[in-house]
Amino acid sequence: MPRDPYEVLGLTKSATAEEINKAYRKLSKKYHSDRNPGDKQADAHYKEVQAANEILSDPAKKAQFDRFGFVGPQTGFPGGGFAGGGFPGAGGAQFDPEAAQQLFDLFGGGMGGAPGGPDLSDVFGGGRRKTRTRSRPRSEPIESEVTIPFDVAANGGSVALEIGGRRIDVKVPAGIEEGKKLRVSPDATGGTEVLLKVKIAPHPFFRREGNDLYLDVPLTLAEAVLGAKVDVPTLDGAKLALLTVTVPAGTSTGKKLRLRSKGVAGGDQYLVFKVEVPVGKVDDRSRELIEEFAKLNPQTPRANAPWV
Repeated sequence: MPRDPYEVLGLTKSATAEEINKAYRKLSKKYHSDRNPGDKQADAHYKEVQAANEILSDPAKKAQFDRFGFVGPQTGFPGGGFAGGGFPGAGGAQFDPEAAQQLFDLFGGGMGGAPGGPDLSDVFGGGRRKTRTRSRPRSEPIESEVTIPFDVAANGGSVALEIGGRRIDVKVPAGIEEGKKLRVSPDATGGTEVLLKVKIAPHPFFRREGNDLYLDVPLTLAEAVLGAKVDVPTLDGAKLALLTVTVPAGTSTGKKLRLRSKGVAGGDQYLVFKVEVPVGKVDDRSRELIEEFAKLNPQTPRANAPWV
């Protein structure tokens, strides 16, 4: 049985969406492989954090977990397998077909079906059987979800799943997009074809749009006005690599700089600059310098604003 997702993120059931996201980002950074190279325990914690976030960041899955916990059809393959490891009933776990069927019908078929879908006793076997008029051929594939780490989705690799008590390494092609499906053959599962709908775990600081990556880069006022050289991360395989770039003089917030072929599968990476001004009270001398600068460099930034 996987750990309670609230326990993994150090939260209670009263946690807000903002608190869940904040805890996830903090722990994701803490256990990321870039900060813990070769640390298998940190890697295991990282996968737990991804799995917990997949449940708690989705309102429907969170509501389902809050009500039923790890009982019946859960949240697909959070970080590898159905809740409890493998299909319900696998690995010696008790399986109540009637209770599971109620949950299955309640949530619209759970694994891609609809109300009036399969009899779970027939699909998974075992437990008490009831005579039902609705059924689904065993040959019809089962659909579920799998969360892929950001860097694996970008660069390709594999994810380990446990299905029906079997550990299966599913290959992930480089550049796979969210919503695409991965097929696990009946030979691998031991009898049932599985189609996994891909969800991509968020990265602590990269954003992905298609094959392009976006990175917010803070600048000081002096760097924005005078120009500067700054180090920025790029996604280079499974590791991050620092690249020194030149920020043009006169860079404003929102201006972008493209790094060719530094994105996903040949895409580009875009640096999105954000100018940060000093926080708090400005001393008299600094104020005089700023006022003098404004007089020497007059600007009309709102001259072409839509409301003018």
